[in-house]
Amino acid sequence: MTPAFAQSQATEKEITLQQAVNYALENNENIKKASYDELGSKYQINEVRSAGLPQVEVKGSAVRTIEKTMFVLPATMNQEGTGPLIIPAGSDNTVQAGLSVTQLLFSKSYFVGLKAAKSAEDLYRIRKEMATEDVIYNVGSAYYQVLQTKEQFNSINANLNMLTQLEKILTLQYKNDLVKKVDVNRIKVNKINLENQKENLQAAYVQQLNVLKFFMGMPLEEQIALTGSADDVLLDEQPTIAGVNDVATERAEFKILNKQKELKALEIENIRAGYYPSLAAFGNYNYQSQYDGRMIGNSDAMWFPNSQVGLQLNIPIFDGLRKKSQVQQREIELKKMDLDIQQYNKNTQVELSNALSQLGNSQNNIAAQERNVKLAQEVYDTTNQLYKEALAPLSDLLNAETALREAQTNLNNERLKYQIAQLSYLKAKGNLESLSK
Repeated sequence: MTPAFAQSQATEKEITLQQAVNYALENNENIKKASYDELGSKYQINEVRSAGLPQVEVKGSAVRTIEKTMFVLPATMNQEGTGPLIIPAGSDNTVQAGLSVTQLLFSKSYFVGLKAAKSAEDLYRIRKEMATEDVIYNVGSAYYQVLQTKEQFNSINANLNMLTQLEKILTLQYKNDLVKKVDVNRIKVNKINLENQKENLQAAYVQQLNVLKFFMGMPLEEQIALTGSADDVLLDEQPTIAGVNDVATERAEFKILNKQKELKALEIENIRAGYYPSLAAFGNYNYQSQYDGRMIGNSDAMWFPNSQVGLQLNIPIFDGLRKKSQVQQREIELKKMDLDIQQYNKNTQVELSNALSQLGNSQNNIAAQERNVKLAQEVYDTTNQLYKEALAPLSDLLNAETALREAQTNLNNERLKYQIAQLSYLKAKGNLESLSK
């Protein structure tokens, strides 16, 4: 089976981690949705602002009365003297058209709402920053998982080559009656097991590469090759926990919590604004006609203008303490938000401390595993030489090969942990965007 990364280079596009991150920033669906939310918040401000602009309407109506309301007047008004006088009210047709203009003069709720809309715009902008951080972290993590799998392929191929050479030697020795058939079969069993591991690793590589493409927003059918290294150093500075409080305030998550707290305070202010009066000016200009007979083409219909201007004042008096209860509920939510911020600060300390601990631990483990791989290679080389000289059994050689393979796998795993720890540290410090520069 040919590994995915061993395909023809002519069909593959080589990308670095920086290129992968920048591609994701332009194509990831979550970032695009966050951008749409940010754009929508600008339109939301325009919507709120529109309430303070003149509201102009042109209205018209045409009514045909089928059955008129009847008025009953005293019999004394009936000249015929035969009882009460009954007359119909109104006319057959009523037609009206006019212009209406309303202008808000004062409303405290309007100004609070405008302030809240602008604050919401900031919230969506920060949420986009947070979505960007998540995407960069996911891309970086997937990128190095693919690289580690690729490194593991190299180790397995090297071990397969050793077993293949050993199989050839044992097969030749068996033909010359120098070794038993069981020794040849034991080599074949180990080789088959290793080939099965390689096939499983191939499937894992394809899956991990697809995950990377998913986070990047890249079509799965596009062929890419990663040019990075498992030994890449992502940190431009010496990792330290100093200034953790400043770190916490710079992260997008902290900004979101504070912006949500600000919006909740504005919500309380808006409720309290309901205690204030509101004032609006209005003006109407209409033409109206009332007549009997035909509704269309009636030459007797006459039009008469009417107009009004005025002020409308609304003064709230008593609402059954509804607004007071609403304010009390929001104040409790504000206190809960303060606790969320306290919890966030502690969580930031834990994240930064854990990332530093993992960085130091991974560096030590990498150094230890590198020594272990070197020792395992020396043991294998020595055992192989002893086996060739008939001074060591085949089982010792197979055990040495297995130990070497395990040491190489452990080294790859520790390198991956170190890369993830670097990403976690950058995320805790709020510096993940440095990977795109």
